[in-house]
Amino acid sequence: MAGKIYDTDPWLEPFRAAIDNRHGKILADRKKLAGDGPLSLAVNNHIFYPLHIEGKEWVIREWAPGATRIYLIGEFNNWKKTGAYSFKPVGGGNWELRVPLMFLSHENLYKLWIEWRGGGAERLPAYVTRVVQDPETKIFSAQVWNPSAVYRWKNPSPGKRLHPFIYECHIGMSSEKEGVASFDEFRTTVLPRVKSLGYDTLQIMALQEHPYYGSFGYQVSNFFALSSRFGTPEEFKALVDDAHGMGIAVIMDIVHSHSVMNEQEGLSRFDGSEDLYFYKGPQGYHPAWGSRCFDYGKDEVKYFLLANCKYWMEEYHIDGFRFDGVTSMLYWNHGLGRDFGDYSLYFDNGVDENAVSYLALANMLIHEINPDAFTIAEDMSGMAGLAASFEAGGVGFDFRMAMGIADHWIKWIKELSDEQWPMGGMWYELTNKREDESTISYAECHDQALVGDKTIIFRLVDKEMYYGMEKDSRNLLVDRGVALHKMIRLVTLATSGGGYLNFMGNEFGHPEWIDFPREGNGWSFKYARRQWSLPDNKSLRYEGLENFDRTMVTYSVRENLLSFPLRQLYVDEERKVLIFGRGNTIFAFNFNPNASFENFRFRAPEGEYRMEFNSDEAEYGGFSRLQSGESHVTTENQLSLYLPSRCAVVLKKVKS
Repeated sequence: MAGKIYDTDPWLEPFRAAIDNRHGKILADRKKLAGDGPLSLAVNNHIFYPLHIEGKEWVIREWAPGATRIYLIGEFNNWKKTGAYSFKPVGGGNWELRVPLMFLSHENLYKLWIEWRGGGAERLPAYVTRVVQDPETKIFSAQVWNPSAVYRWKNPSPGKRLHPFIYECHIGMSSEKEGVASFDEFRTTVLPRVKSLGYDTLQIMALQEHPYYGSFGYQVSNFFALSSRFGTPEEFKALVDDAHGMGIAVIMDIVHSHSVMNEQEGLSRFDGSEDLYFYKGPQGYHPAWGSRCFDYGKDEVKYFLLANCKYWMEEYHIDGFRFDGVTSMLYWNHGLGRDFGDYSLYFDNGVDENAVSYLALANMLIHEINPDAFTIAEDMSGMAGLAASFEAGGVGFDFRMAMGIADHWIKWIKELSDEQWPMGGMWYELTNKREDESTISYAECHDQALVGDKTIIFRLVDKEMYYGMEKDSRNLLVDRGVALHKMIRLVTLATSGGGYLNFMGNEFGHPEWIDFPREGNGWSFKYARRQWSLPDNKSLRYEGLENFDRTMVTYSVRENLLSFPLRQLYVDEERKVLIFGRGNTIFAFNFNPNASFENFRFRAPEGEYRMEFNSDEAEYGGFSRLQSGESHVTTENQLSLYLPSRCAVVLKKVKS
């Protein structure tokens, strides 16, 4: 059948039957959940189960087939198990409670008391949409959320992102203060910066409620609850609304790869049984993360997770998702200690086909709800077809993270001298992508900023950042770091296969690392914040790095750069020069640490070119060895340039 991934990639031909069988299983699972109708109409657990109002009653339901009794306990009944707040079984393992409206009030705290054969314990509802933590006891409780004023949305979604420029961010650590920042603080102080920098998409981490702040939001307990440590649902809606008003799409990190081990806050042993939401036995536990692994083969679990996607889109107008930990979902061994150098590993019995099916269904649902929404897979295995369309035999993600690029930048910086950087190898690693799948490239994301790793600027400059970032200081190590920081980010963006990502603060070379409050650092917030005053300080070189990031992003967006194919023009290993074209733009990089080249000639499409910008300009912290705006005309299909050492030049064709 024409158009399948095995028709365009001969390496997949031996796996034709496996790909077709996978496709058939996904269709069968879809039919089981939705029949012949739309999947979006069949997925409504987020409406059916959470505490909500029906007519003149509060209604709450739970799926707990192992339970023998369930009570609602809270401030309204002195946390006692009483008959008036006792759930009734309604079939299919479901329980229901209906109480008059006067029984519960806005901001009341509550929990469930669930009893099972041989025990019982407090639990938070599986579909709870609001959870708060007591500042003194640190105990989490559900909270009735029924404000008198309903949020009124003002701005429509900004539309499809074929080539997103993503600003990855964490709300809590987004302010300069040593504490947890709020949605409102981010909306009023950081969001305008994002707009100014030219990014058109926010990717927000840690939105789903998580008991441990230092988990970066990846140990989720309450999948439908917006983390209350950053503010109220209405404040988050205002943030999304304002972003949309600025033309910025908002996507979120969604964690469906695992759940916290915590029982009182999470889903583990929810009704006393080990395997209600999770796989039975050892397969239900993640050996590296200390968490629980969902049973993607259970219909109830698929409904739970699919409804979670729909909820965030409907309730908060989210424009898409980056699915975290996809590799862990795809393989029974979670991809641990496995070298994915063979296509057979994508289709053998080491793959959890239940998880593959769930991810395909999630993509179907998301795109059915909003055709402009987009999804990104965080996968380290390189599974073929993950970001190919379902019709072509793929799983249906719009993009996959190009995770190997950041690893190669670490390798080159850490293991090789500047003179050893491989121009051909760099080109290969930056452009080695499947033609039928779009990728999001990045030089560094939040992973490289955490304690235990280093950001690019910190690898390049290290402790000299504390002493040599004044503009009037002369420090050769800082000069090198500033120059390479700009070049690395530009060459990564310019070779991207579909989109580009930057983590908050890295655009200006934020110093140091990210270290959340924990016992080992005395619960300090010193390194869990962003120092915006650094690029705003005109006497420091951070300003130049931020200016350069703004220029390269805004230019790429304006020129719709990523919609054009790449073409290599020149690679010189000895002189450390890499030149390539994209659309009407030519990028020329001289990575040579010492040598500048006058009248450097290379073949280029005939025409006149204007230098749009270069990384050596004074406003970018450079030495002004070139003049932006100058014209270059081909002679006998060749361009001649002056290429200073450690400099990137961007030319745009203005005449044929």
